[in-house]
Amino acid sequence: MKKYLVIIFLSFGIYANANVKMPQLFNDGMVLQRNQIIPVWGWADPNEKIEIRFNKQVVSTKANLDGKWIANLKAEKAGGPFELIVKGKNTITLKNVLVGEVWICSGQSNMEFTVSQAMNFAQELKDADFPMIRQFLVEKDLALSPKQTLKSGKWSECNQNTVGGFTAVGYFFAKKIYSELKVPIGIINTSWGGTCVETWTSRKAFEDSNDKEFKEMISKVPNIEIDSLLGTQKRQIIAKIEQIQGSIVTDDTPFKGLSFNDSKWPEMKVPGLWEFQQLPDLNGVVWFRKSVIISKEDAAKEAVLELAKIDDQDITYVNGIEIGTSNSYSQNRVYKIPAGVLKEGVNAISVKVTDYSGGGGIWGDESSLKLTVQKTIIPLHGQWKFNVVSVKSEISPNSYPSLLFNAMVNPLIPYAIQGVLWYQGEANATRAEQYKKAFPLMINDWRKKWNQADFPFYFVQLSSFDEFGGNSNIGSRWAELREAQQYTQETVPNTGFCVTTDIGDAKDIHPTNKQDVGKRLAAIALNKNYNQNVIYSGPKYESKEIKDNKVILSFSNIGSGLMTPDRYGYLKGFEIAGKDKVFHYAKAFIKDNKVVVYSDDVQNPVAVHYGWADDASDCNLYNNEKFPVSPFRTDDWKMITAGVKYDVQ
Repeated sequence: MKKYLVIIFLSFGIYANANVKMPQLFNDGMVLQRNQIIPVWGWADPNEKIEIRFNKQVVSTKANLDGKWIANLKAEKAGGPFELIVKGKNTITLKNVLVGEVWICSGQSNMEFTVSQAMNFAQELKDADFPMIRQFLVEKDLALSPKQTLKSGKWSECNQNTVGGFTAVGYFFAKKIYSELKVPIGIINTSWGGTCVETWTSRKAFEDSNDKEFKEMISKVPNIEIDSLLGTQKRQIIAKIEQIQGSIVTDDTPFKGLSFNDSKWPEMKVPGLWEFQQLPDLNGVVWFRKSVIISKEDAAKEAVLELAKIDDQDITYVNGIEIGTSNSYSQNRVYKIPAGVLKEGVNAISVKVTDYSGGGGIWGDESSLKLTVQKTIIPLHGQWKFNVVSVKSEISPNSYPSLLFNAMVNPLIPYAIQGVLWYQGEANATRAEQYKKAFPLMINDWRKKWNQADFPFYFVQLSSFDEFGGNSNIGSRWAELREAQQYTQETVPNTGFCVTTDIGDAKDIHPTNKQDVGKRLAAIALNKNYNQNVIYSGPKYESKEIKDNKVILSFSNIGSGLMTPDRYGYLKGFEIAGKDKVFHYAKAFIKDNKVVVYSDDVQNPVAVHYGWADDASDCNLYNNEKFPVSPFRTDDWKMITAGVKYDVQ
């Protein structure tokens, strides 16, 4: 989901009067792609002659007038270690170079999520010595224009000391591929939590798009200096805040007290990130206040205050007395209230929230937001008073399109790769319909820039997380985003995705089971790229037939047949609706490798939904190879994200 302060560095593309230099990707311990032309490049003095030696190859080239040089090595078989020697006026010798399979791992926090955070890490650590598996970790950076070099980055061999810092999805993918192929595996980890797809897409892709929305959007992105950009952005945010609450008060000392009058403050729904409510694009400090009534019997007693999760930092007061503080955005706040703090009648809970970038506010599960005094439980979800007291002036990855492409992708091009693994979409859930255009645009953009044909692009479908409480009757942004991801797989060549609704966590946007995610991605690659005849995906909905009050669903890709792990054979996750478009929970069963769906409440069914909810963890339809069915719908009714666009203010 997050989260970093950012300094933007100017790129420099010309190295004049300098020694031969190479991108950070070219370093000791690197992995080069096998069975492909291997581009090698760098910088030197203009017209300087460069010689490259690798294995039995010797290639010569010359730096151009800008000082950049590039040469192509012929394809090599898997092997190593080798030395890569680059000689101009000086000599660079790179050691312990392997040739094998190279995959880029990119996206937001669930790709950034490390092995040390994954489930069963202690057990994984016992089986982590794989010197043939290596990760290049790209340091986070932003840029308004394409950079030639990364801020920093290095290759690490996989062992017990380093594996904890590997991308978990990438590592478990690499581990499975290595176990099957026994060739070196290199993963290039360029990811950033909480980021939208637009920041990973180049400006030129939007400018050259045939889509009018994208052309209009990119035309609004200013070509100005950073300081000016920051100033303009801050003025716009402050103006919006003043419309909501009036002037910004900097002396916030009284806000923590019981006697402070907050009756004129605006209100916001809690839990919920403020970016999705009244405060989009805000990084800064916001006070939240909630009044609760305490009975005479509970007054003066010790209590426990639970505030779900707070993004990023909080200082929490009850009746003006500080009871706790934390600076972890993903940690539930549970604070003890000492005896004597609570009073009979009205009590004030005041929370000072500081957000540094990305999402901000009090978020998480409603059930984790409550005040408990012995046997008395007072729910705290709902409307809270709020007041902004500070606006931080800084650029986040989502402030403008292309920022991460410029700084964290462009410098990787044209490094030879096998393909891309992608885990992203959470940050685009509110614009799911537009994702059907934005995601394919990014994929095609990367392929065009790399000029290595339509390399494989495999991605993870959104897991189960009850972010908005979405369902079939009120609409589900997460279900619509999953549909957009499946649409991309169906319309963009050489793509594939793995379903993860069954291994998510309804209360945590970062499910810890990354082992199965990596294995499911590996199954796609083993089938499509490495000629192994393995089942790699679950059944796919194809068509429906209505008979009386039942709907019979047909599927493709059923492997050796449909199944459910439910020991009674009950299928879950199905809903059915008539012409009124009101969905009812449905009964469903497998018959002749088809699924029959019905409900006593719907006599004339016209549509079926499966897993159409933010939290789709009920779903339990698989093939016998244990790959789950992706959530789907049989109707084409208008969705709640229709018309919601990415825009630059």
